[in-house]
Amino acid sequence: MTVGTLPTIAVVAGAVLLINIPFGFWRDSTRRFSLAWILAIHVPVPIVIALRLVSHLGWQFSTFPVLIGSFFLGQFIGGRLHRWWVKRQP
Repeated sequence: MTVGTLPTIAVVAGAVLLINIPFGFWRDSTRRFSLAWILAIHVPVPIVIALRLVSHLGWQFSTFPVLIGSFFLGQFIGGRLHRWWVKRQP
């Protein structure tokens, strides 16, 4: 990863995180290993690939941990938000 790609990867990682929050919210409301659960995890993948292509980020190995971490963090935050939302309902 070069110095020129640092701002790009930060923007793409932030976008990946934000995209995955609603999918994590949805995933947490479904039965584990159901079709909806699998879709909630895998539907954002083409979006992430498109972001990578549009931003000309490339396929360097060093970018994968950052984007995969952003992906899972977004899913995790979305799941936590869903649990918080359910507890908050009367």
